[in-house]
Amino acid sequence: MIALKLALRDLRTGGRGLWLLALCLFLGTAALAGIGSLSASITQALDTQSRMGLGGDLEMRVSQRRATVEESARFAALGKVSETVAMRAMAQASGGGAPALVKLKAVDGNWPMLGTFTLEPGALAARPRGRQVAISPALADRIGVRIGSWVRIGAASFQVIGVIANEPDRLGEGFSLGPTVIVDAAAIDATGLIQPGSLYESRYRLLLPPRADAAAVGKALQRRFPSAGWNSRTPEGATDRLRRTVTQLGQFLLLVGLAALAIAGVGVGSGVSAYLSRKTRAIAVLKVLGARSGTIAAIFLIELGLIAGVGIVAGLAVGAALPALVARAVGDALPVSPEIAIYPQPLLIAAGLALIVALLFALPALARARSVPAASLLRDILAPPSRPSLVTVAGMGLLLCALVALAVLTATDRSIALGFVGATGGLIVALWLVGLGMRWLLARLPKPRRPLLRLALANLHRPGAQTDRLIVALGLGFSLFVALAVIDTSLSSEITNAAPAKAPRFFAIDLQPGDAVRFRAAVRSVAPSARIETSPSLRGAVTAIKGRRVADMRNLPDGAWIVRGDRTLTWSKTIPSGNSVVAGRWWPADYRGPPLISIEDKAAQTLGLKVGDTLTISVLGVDVPARIAALRKVDWGGLGLNFAIIFSPGYIEEAPHGLLASVYAPANRDGAIARAVGDALPSVSMIRTGDIASQIGDILGNIALAIRATGTITVAAGFIVLIGAITASGQARRYDIAVLKLLGARRRQVLAGQAIEYALLSALLAGIALAVGGFAGWYVVVQVLTLPFDPDPLIVAATLLAAIVVTIGIGVLGNLPTLGTRPGRSLRET
Repeated sequence: MIALKLALRDLRTGGRGLWLLALCLFLGTAALAGIGSLSASITQALDTQSRMGLGGDLEMRVSQRRATVEESARFAALGKVSETVAMRAMAQASGGGAPALVKLKAVDGNWPMLGTFTLEPGALAARPRGRQVAISPALADRIGVRIGSWVRIGAASFQVIGVIANEPDRLGEGFSLGPTVIVDAAAIDATGLIQPGSLYESRYRLLLPPRADAAAVGKALQRRFPSAGWNSRTPEGATDRLRRTVTQLGQFLLLVGLAALAIAGVGVGSGVSAYLSRKTRAIAVLKVLGARSGTIAAIFLIELGLIAGVGIVAGLAVGAALPALVARAVGDALPVSPEIAIYPQPLLIAAGLALIVALLFALPALARARSVPAASLLRDILAPPSRPSLVTVAGMGLLLCALVALAVLTATDRSIALGFVGATGGLIVALWLVGLGMRWLLARLPKPRRPLLRLALANLHRPGAQTDRLIVALGLGFSLFVALAVIDTSLSSEITNAAPAKAPRFFAIDLQPGDAVRFRAAVRSVAPSARIETSPSLRGAVTAIKGRRVADMRNLPDGAWIVRGDRTLTWSKTIPSGNSVVAGRWWPADYRGPPLISIEDKAAQTLGLKVGDTLTISVLGVDVPARIAALRKVDWGGLGLNFAIIFSPGYIEEAPHGLLASVYAPANRDGAIARAVGDALPSVSMIRTGDIASQIGDILGNIALAIRATGTITVAAGFIVLIGAITASGQARRYDIAVLKLLGARRRQVLAGQAIEYALLSALLAGIALAVGGFAGWYVVVQVLTLPFDPDPLIVAATLLAAIVVTIGIGVLGNLPTLGTRPGRSLRET
């Protein structure tokens, strides 16, 4: 009770000195709690809406055909069935204008089986029937149509009955290059878009009995029709890719939050050290009056616990409110609206990590305060501190183990979390050793003749200097600034270069081989200099790897995209441009033997495939076993006609197929080309490269925004730590400045000495920050985000220079109050 009373009394009279502790813990806790809560809210929303997003309990999908009578009967025997057909098409207003790429979705009378399809007020009917269509708001704006207008899709015209307000299964539809258009299933044949080789997908959603195992039913259907090319999806699988993306981004942002907490920990150490150094005389007085070391430790532990609790609770409150704030501010930009609730797990994890960090970094200062002798009332308070005891070292070791265990065991990817925590801890230790080494070296170097330089160097190694702590704080901060600049500029470069200058202006799909001549004529009628490249194409799915069926495999790697769903296939006599063989050999141009394939090298590496292994690919319901003859490196960044899987000519050519075409033309001819092709060949869909680049840019832009928002908190923590480190050295600086002023030093000279001091520190750490931050940025960009590493050196250098200038400014301005103190008063107080 005595310790509690003394602690509360001390906080009332002098607790303001612990503001740095509370602020650092607030920022670190808010970052961790906010990121964790937002990830949990989005994941919960995906879990809640996954069944509605799929449109049923089970979805069976097949490409380039519809279910046979036998397959339809089997589906109907299992439960209620809804059929939808999805494909890309071009929509054009009846009055003319440039056509726009859309996602055409034909639905039957049972759709939707879950949720409610609604149109915005003013609709002519509740849902499209016959020659009617419901369009998304984006398409209405793009082609300038309104309710009651007519649009042409393929060879048919449809009346717009309304604008889509809610499409219940939108979440499970996946990525789309164009806005959605919904028509009745009976009307899709009138468009003339479904022809042999056309790229479309038939989806059958099933409502199963309550206790049915959807995954088991899906696998049973695939085994019943083994060569039909069916793929099954459960509600969890419908949002699996989005869930993985949210989880990976959340994991990365949590690591950034841990970095903020680590920097905040340095601030905690500085703040506690500065606070307790001012309490040295009070501690000595308490010991003279008979207080035990345990009582003194309890007093200050209670004080630190109360202040830390305030900072942590405030951070948790902000973190818990973040999902609601994000939903209100940028809810439309998110793939799904966050499920607003209080999520205890991320809040408890953030609180636990913050508390451990606070104790870990405050423990050395508490141990020093506990061991202050009563005789310090008669001795210089700047005497070098004693070494930490074995108990203190053991306590810090246990806290460090607890920190690592909590950070790693609660992470989604434990290996990345362990590597990050280990790297951060190693960097802190390395920077601390650099600080100690710098103090040792400067103390033994010859003294320079110039007084200001001598003063600056002396400030870095004198008793009570905060050099080691400053180097840790600045090193972490500078490294993080460089890493964030590298990541941000690489993302910006990818957004800018999403559509390379040499990329085609259009991709044409659903082009029939017999229409290739008309297509070329239509394009060149408005763009005579256009270059057109074509490749045969059809859809297929990998059904077996080295004789083992994909449906029976579990725990496929995250990068195994080549076996998830259907892929666009082609065949070629020669190696396509932008591709290079890295293993094996390409087949002869006149090859006509058993099917051979070449696959992309990274996809092969993910699946553990090599030259000579076999893949079985279902093409239009026929299983085609093929041997891998070559592995290729593919230049996906060029946005040309590239394929993950390429067949040898011969057997595969007999399958019904279409053509893919790429059109290289002047940028100012986009509208004319789209109109000319739409008039000549309404069934051909034209995908503008700019639309692809825009969607890629939007995705990367959202990632960059999330990184910047999290980085802002970390940057703020870094500057607060810097201010705290300067504050921690204030007592010793008051004594130094008082002596210098008595000896005739001017304010300008003292400030210049301090500026030189911080400039020397910054110059030393600039090289370390560039190396550490550059590597960290490279790892995130290349290994985590799987993007090209293309930072802007000028922006990175400018970011680091700005951090150095701000550091020098804070270092100089932070000591202005000390300069204003009279020498006599400073000497009496010290």
